[in-house]
Parts: sequence; structure tokens; C-alpha cells
Amino acid sequence: TSHSRLRESRGFLGSGCLASELSFLLEPSDVIAVRDRPLMLDCRVQGEEPITVTWRKNGVALSLSTPPRMQVLANGTLLIQNFQKRREGSDADMGEYDCAVQNRYGMLVSRKAKVLLASLPKFHTHPLSMSVDEGSVARFQCQINGVPEAIITWERDRVPLNTTDKRYTLLPMGILQVTGVRQADAGVFRCIAMNPANTRYSHEAVLNVTGGAPRMYKEPVILSGPQNLTITVHQTAILECIATGNPRPIVSWSRLDGQSIGVEGIQVLGTGNLMISDVSLRHSGVYVCAANRPGTRMRRTALGRLVVQAPPEFLQWPQSISKPAGGSAVFTCVAQGVPEPHLIWLKNGKILMPGHNVKLTNNNSTLALTRISSEDEAIYQCIAENSAGTNQASARLAVAQPKDLPTAPQSLNASALTTTALQITWNEPSSNVTDSIIGYVLYIRKIGEPDSLELQEAISKGTVQHDVSNLEPATTYTLYLKAYSPMGASPRSQIVVATTLGGVPILPTFFTKMVNSSAVQVLWERPSKAGKAEGFRLSCRKVPHADFQQPIQLPFHINAHTISNMEPGAVYEIKLVAYNGNGESDSSKRLVSMAEEILSDQSTGKSRLTWKTRSSTVRYLTLQGCRADSLAQLKGQPFKPPLPRTFLSNTMSMKNKTDELRLQITGNKCFCGCCILIITETWLQPSIPGMAIELAGRTANGSARWCCSSPYNSHNTSTSTPKKTK
Repeated sequence: TSHSRLRESRGFLGSGCLASELSFLLEPSDVIAVRDRPLMLDCRVQGEEPITVTWRKNGVALSLSTPPRMQVLANGTLLIQNFQKRREGSDADMGEYDCAVQNRYGMLVSRKAKVLLASLPKFHTHPLSMSVDEGSVARFQCQINGVPEAIITWERDRVPLNTTDKRYTLLPMGILQVTGVRQADAGVFRCIAMNPANTRYSHEAVLNVTGGAPRMYKEPVILSGPQNLTITVHQTAILECIATGNPRPIVSWSRLDGQSIGVEGIQVLGTGNLMISDVSLRHSGVYVCAANRPGTRMRRTALGRLVVQAPPEFLQWPQSISKPAGGSAVFTCVAQGVPEPHLIWLKNGKILMPGHNVKLTNNNSTLALTRISSEDEAIYQCIAENSAGTNQASARLAVAQPKDLPTAPQSLNASALTTTALQITWNEPSSNVTDSIIGYVLYIRKIGEPDSLELQEAISKGTVQHDVSNLEPATTYTLYLKAYSPMGASPRSQIVVATTLGGVPILPTFFTKMVNSSAVQVLWERPSKAGKAEGFRLSCRKVPHADFQQPIQLPFHINAHTISNMEPGAVYEIKLVAYNGNGESDSSKRLVSMAEEILSDQSTGKSRLTWKTRSSTVRYLTLQGCRADSLAQLKGQPFKPPLPRTFLSNTMSMKNKTDELRLQITGNKCFCGCCILIITETWLQPSIPGMAIELAGRTANGSARWCCSSPYNSHNTSTSTPKKTK
């Protein structure tokens, strides 16, 4: 769209408060220190001054010594003059460090940085002596746990190994592979481990090379296959696979799940070791090393699982907001990582627990504060942690008092511009209010839609007119406006309703239901799409009066209304229209007889009705009988309906009869075949028109009553006098 859609939580406050937001420019990172050497940990922040910086180790504030072996520099950096493994009367300098910064808005805590002491203990695995056949494979391994990880090199006969010989493969985890062994390779081997803390030498191992006799056939054997490995994204993974046999086996790699290993960042070291550079999450899986005998299907396999972890990354950050006292505030924090991060919340550097007015939901990703007061004004931090790392995001809650907020925009008005656009205007606020306003937000939704579908548009300050575009034709919307200052939002303006150009609503469908002798309930269907009607107008008139009574105006969400105080025994015409800003729909009308309810318990009598079909006019028929006789006659006849055909049934109530007829006409073949349906009733007054009986696809006509015993004989007006039949 050409305009901005946004949520209130992001509003204008973010841009209004950036200058004063307390945030980190540089946080401390994990580091390995060397004994008796200086160490520096970064902590650089921005925000409104003054800002105090406090360093903590393992959650406890550091006490800076005099003379200062530890000191905080002007830019917040922690300097340790000479890092100690152990100090007299205190713990070592290793631990988890973080810095806490504070200004008048609250406190912010950095990520925890792990500080380790460089070390290199003795080897826990030494290379072993071995004898191998000439042309075969030799493998040595040494292992040592260094901090940081040691760099390992090899010597033969106390001379550094010639690594330019492609037959020698050195793997980072302390492995030496020699392929196509020759007599010249025999000698004494040892490995050397080095890191900033120390240099260590392993025990020596002797390589004896045997040969001379013709080599015999040997099946493929994997001397060392891939080991399970867990690393972090962007690191390098090396999966070992070395095999021997005669003839020399061919080593290949695949994934157990059938996915392609790919080619980017993939390299083979030596004769079969797989190296994956800059690993990503897609590289996680089980890898299969296969050693195949050339020209055959004979092979040996070994499996190794590679697990790639990712430190937490935020998909959604909490946003700084300002809320009035007594209101509610919601912060959302969504993070992803492998394994799934655990979220905790801090308030001014202290862990926030649920309770009182604090609620944590959605696995702690949503923090809700209710009934907020000035005590809730603070900096709130979302900390995401997993085994691969930590991450933090923060937001500030400002609690505004009513006197600090702008007043609501006045005299909001909305009018239609086109079929897809509305124009809104409002009065310019006074100059003392305008100075504090940084912008407006317009809230708009289709009438009838839930609040969750409400849209917002940002409007710059200094304007009192705005065009809303990309709307739907002939659709009614509700709109209101809020003014924003750096402290938060004003109360909302009055709500206005406006309809885009494009036409009036469609004709509403309705039906009636008798409540009692003087009341009838009208029910109708609302439009299927929101915004297609602003409301309804319901009116009625007493037959034969020509004028309808003053209409009753009903909102869009109402679909039923009871009309009371009607005259018993009278006939009314009811009219319903839907309307919007463009006008009224066509009207739906229905006749309702209030006599049905009064006379429904009277005995059956004789009457004469004439029903007309579209294809022909049928002679007057005067029939008499009870319902049981009529149904019996009907059931006894085969279904071969001639035209015209008649069916007689006495009724106790016109309402009951029409309901029954609608059902029978739909499902009974004999009724469907009738072109004439005759109903005889003693209480069918001449004042009740044929229109009072509505059956789909049929026309109703009433005729005069001929029976002298009818109490309504004096009202007969028909000039036709049919021949009496039994």
C-alpha cells in the first residue's frame, strides 16, 4: 500500500525515545586470559547521561582494589592488570563477567562473558607404535585438552614432518594418517601441542614397515570412521574416514537421509576425510562413510552424526512504550536457535517472576503488566539462552500521568472521496498542545469486524487532513484518531462512520414469527461480509392504511427485533431496508395477520379459496372434509397428477398450515404435482388478503364464504357464487 500500516505498540514512541534509550554499543565477549598478563573486557553504551557502569563477576559486584589491579576505564571497559589463577584470600579471576549500566530510566545488564584461564595439561592419549605392510595405511593419534584448543604438529625422528608430501594427512584433532606407506616412512613419531599457556610433547611411537613378500587380497576395512560431532554454525567440521585393503578401497560419503551433501564448502582431505567449512543448520545429519572394493559391490560403512547448533537470534524485539497509569503494557520477545532458546525477563537487571500484576505466557515470549503504576517504570530485558550462546534485547516502559499526555483530537470528520478512498479532517490543536505532538495514528476497520483486524496508519504532525486509500467499494468503516507525544498516546477521538462510494447494500431477506396476539418478531440475515451495511431500518403499516410508521433504526450487528403493541386481529405490512452512507437498499415487505394467533383454536369450517397457476385458470371448487380423510384420499391415489389437480385439507391454524405445506411441497411428490392447493377455514376473514399466505412459486387468492353458519358471512365481498357441492 501507499501508506504505512503499523501496530500501536510500535507507534511513534520508538522514534521519539531513541535519543534517550539506554543501549549497548559493545558488550563483553567470551575470552581466554593468560596468567600474569592484562585482560580487557568491553562495555560501551549510549543513552542519556549520567550513566554509571558496574561490573559483576558470577553475579556479585566487583570491589575495585587499591592500588587498582582492576579498574573501569572512562569508556566502561574493565581492565585487569595481571590476570591471576589464584590470589591470596580470594578466588581466581576466572568466571562469568557482565556489566550493569544505569541512568535515570533504569538499569541494563549485558550478556555474560565467560573468562577462562589459558591452560595446557598433559596428554591423555599418546600415539602407539605399530607395524604395517608396505603400501598399506598407518594412523597415529594423540589427544590433549587445552584452553584454548592446542595446535598439534608432528615430528619423525625429532625432525618436523614434511607436510608437503600428499601421503601425509594431519587432522586438527591430533590425527596423523600415512597412506601408501614406504620403507622410508619408518621411524619414531611424536606430536607437539602448543597454545599460549604451554608447549607439550607426547610419548614417542615407532612405525615399522614390513614388505618384500607379494601382497595378498584383503577385504576393505575402515580403520577409523567418523565420530559424533557437535559444533556451532560457521565453524569447520572434519569427519575422519580412513580405510585399508588390497586393492586399495575407494572411500565415498553420503547422508543417511538421502539428501545431497552439496559441493559448496566441501573438501576431501587425504584419501577420504570429509571437511565442511562454514557449517550451517542444514548440515546437521548422519553421515555415512563407505569403503568400496574397486569393480565390485563389496563395501564397508561407518556412521557419524554431525549436530550443528546456533546461538539465539531475535525474530521480534520488545519495543519501548509509554502507557498511562492504571493501564496495561505488553512486551513480546521471539527468539530462534538450536537448541530452542530459553527466555527469561529482567526488570532493571533483576530476574522478573510472575505474580501480582506480572504475567508471562507463550513460553515466556510475552510479558504482560496490568494495573501499571510508577513502580513499573523500568527497563525490561529479554534474555535468550541456549548451549550455543546468549543474546539480549531490551525495552523501556514509561508510565505517563494524564497531565503529561496530549488531548484527544477534536471534531473528527470523514467523507467519501472515491470507491476506494475516504478523507478525514480534524481541528488543529492549540499551539501549546501542538508543540508536544510528534504525530498521529488513525485507527480504521470495517464495521462489524473484530478489533484484532483493526488497521493503523501513521500521520505526520502539522496536518489536519488525511486521505485513506486502498479501501473496498461500497463498504462502511469506523475511524478514530489518537495524537502521540514522546510520553505516549492521547485518549482517542470520537468514533466516526463513513462509507466509500459504490452503491447501496443488497436487499435484506427476512421472515416473521408470531409472539402473541399483539406482537410479532422480525428476523433477518446480516450481510456475509463485514462493512456491507451500516444498519437496518424496520417499519410497518396497518392494512389498509397507506403510510408506514416512523422506522426503527437498528445497528449493523442486530438481526432481530420484536414489534409490539399491534392491534389483535389486524393485518400489517412489515418493511425492512439496509442502509449505508450511500443510501437505502430496496425494501423487503411481508404481510402479517394478527388473527392467526387469536383464532388458531376455533373449529374447522367451510371456506372457498381460488388458487391460480401460471398455465391456466381453474374453476371454483368448494370442497369439504377433515384432514384425515384428505390424507387418506391422497395416499390411495397413484402418483399420476393431472393438470389441474386439487387437494383439500382443513386446518386449525393458517400458520400451522403454511408451515406444513412448505414442508410437504418440498418433499412429497403428490404435493409437488398439485397445481391447486385449497385451504378451508371459518376464520379466514375477507379482510385477510391472499398475500397473507406466502408459498414459493404459488399465488394465493381468497374467495367469499358461502356457509350461513360462518360467523364472518356478513363480511363476504366476492361477487362469485359457486355451485354448492358435497
